[in-house]
Amino acid sequence: MPAGVVVPNFWNVERRLERPDAATLPKELRFLTSDDYPPFNFAGADGMMAGFNVDLARAICTELALPCTVQAVPFEALTERLEQGRGEAIIAGLAATPANRASLDFTERYLGTPARFVGRKAPGGPAPAADPRLAATPEQVADKRIAVVGRTAHEAYLRSFFNEAAIRTYPDLRAAQEALRKGEVDLVFGDGIALALWLNGVDSAGCCGFVGGPFTESRFFGDGFAVAVKSGNGELRHAIDYALQRIWEKGIYTDIYLRWFPIGIY
Repeated sequence: MPAGVVVPNFWNVERRLERPDAATLPKELRFLTSDDYPPFNFAGADGMMAGFNVDLARAICTELALPCTVQAVPFEALTERLEQGRGEAIIAGLAATPANRASLDFTERYLGTPARFVGRKAPGGPAPAADPRLAATPEQVADKRIAVVGRTAHEAYLRSFFNEAAIRTYPDLRAAQEALRKGEVDLVFGDGIALALWLNGVDSAGCCGFVGGPFTESRFFGDGFAVAVKSGNGELRHAIDYALQRIWEKGIYTDIYLRWFPIGIY
């Protein structure tokens, strides 16, 4: 495992889920997703579906010994297609909002959406995350200039808990990241997934690294990703939860996570 990368665990190993009865499961597990959300679900250069969600869906099918398909449909049509019986489950980052819970059941989450701080590396030095003087606490960053996308949950969180810092808002994350690269601010606060992808890509030019740990308050940053099934389909929901726990225990989840998030989001 790459040094410093933390792989999240959302499964209680002391709570052993019972293996589902194969007779209660569909003969085929058809996952519905979208094709425009890399690195989670997208069409590759060969036209085949790829991404973290896609690999996880296929691992679930393997664990349950079921034939598997992963079909891409427009995101706004996912719930309708499921209700029409054109798939058994949705794996596309669909939020478990009260409106969605009215017609869907959700598994336990398999990935969170933490917020993170990112700062510049010292010239020729380590990433900020390796510097114990730069822990991301309200006291430690009180004298810092922090970039954040305006009118977002991340801005609201900063103003609630880090209001002594100099908070500077930007129209989008790209603008905030560029301000950090130029040294106009000391830190960027935002979605850990988007920031990890930036740090791992060419646009960051190796300028920066995570500072401190993740912030996971669901009231601000949501409940994370889960698989959705039709409301009342408890057998399938339980089966997918069982498969996810087994995938974690076998190390398969870790392999998939590191394949798509080599820097990690935690």
